[in-house]
Amino acid sequence: MSEIPQDLRYTEEHEYVKRGDAPGTVYIGITDYAQGELGDIVYIELPSVGASYGKHDVFGTIEAVKAVSELFSPLAGEIVAVNDRLDKDPQLVNTAPYGDGWMIKMRLSNAADVETLLDAAAYSSFVNK
Repeated sequence: MSEIPQDLRYTEEHEYVKRGDAPGTVYIGITDYAQGELGDIVYIELPSVGASYGKHDVFGTIEAVKAVSELFSPLAGEIVAVNDRLDKDPQLVNTAPYGDGWMIKMRLSNAADVETLLDAAAYSSFVNK
């Protein structure tokens, strides 16, 4: 059974959004369910700080032993930080997807857009269909 924290928001592409420490910022990564489906993560390509993305834009790729997948931006905004630890230790996504395995930190174009994403109950229903 995948872990689905109650305080996060989710997408149908299996990204999560976690509120950041500054207003209007969020951390984005892939869910526990997604990392479990992918298997052992071996490489992650992430964007540069300062890059801007619209909702559903591809912001990177994640490579596992058995698949390569695109990473989609759940919301529009500008990248303000990238988790450089994933360069040397991409398996942090497997071991701590909601903690040290976060991928990017984004300053949102519209902070209210977070409310348009799936809550934990809706995401749980989605993955357990």
